[in-house]
Amino acid sequence: MFNNIEGQAVPKVTFKTRRDHEWVDVASDDIFAGKSVVVFSLPGAFTPTCSSSHVPRYNQLQPLFAAQGIDDVICISVNDAFVMDEWKRSQNADRVSFLPDGNGEFTDGMGLLVGKEDLGFGKRSWRYSMLVRDGVVEKMFIEPEEPGDPFSVSDADTMLAYLDPQAERPHDVTVFSRSGCPFCARAKGMLADAGIEFEELVLNRDYTDRTLRAVANATSYPQVFVDGQSIGGAQDLERWLVEGKQHAA
Repeated sequence: MFNNIEGQAVPKVTFKTRRDHEWVDVASDDIFAGKSVVVFSLPGAFTPTCSSSHVPRYNQLQPLFAAQGIDDVICISVNDAFVMDEWKRSQNADRVSFLPDGNGEFTDGMGLLVGKEDLGFGKRSWRYSMLVRDGVVEKMFIEPEEPGDPFSVSDADTMLAYLDPQAERPHDVTVFSRSGCPFCARAKGMLADAGIEFEELVLNRDYTDRTLRAVANATSYPQVFVDGQSIGGAQDLERWLVEGKQHAA
């Protein structure tokens, strides 16, 4: 059974990082001393759950962590600095700091270095998250010791719920657009003015009209989706935004 080290100091190690094409040694105290830090650790860069769920959600919710006084959100993996830097770029995770634990020293000190030889991974980190204040672990969420790669308690929403049970999550918004569409530009402008982040999918770059018909049963642009709900075009979005303001008033 993995040891929960709440109330104890994080391991004192030196991380081998890259900055501007130079090697830079970063000590544990550089990262944790005098700061409130959320850490999540995972088995490996570019692996499915890590790339599709773990990293993106922490990156999305980072502003809410910052609002709770968190100085940094850090992703740790037993990978080298080159791999971690490339993974960060591929994930567009500019709000999360990626920290390479290439030799597994930090993870071993946490008591969470496990053998993944059956997958050809060697030694890797078990999946977990923790809140560290001034170098001392305040709270840990360690995934259960089950076969495979469990992912049920180390997620960003669980950590945010610990920090602020009443925190309001951001909307998940996607805009299906096409180049040169004035209504698409209007919809995106309204979302930006409302402070609502969104992902944009552009016709014939990210999808075809077949996809739009399959998803929205529509052929007009834009098509806006919020939290799994089809809102519609720019006028529909305007009504949705007005109704949201009325409900908030």
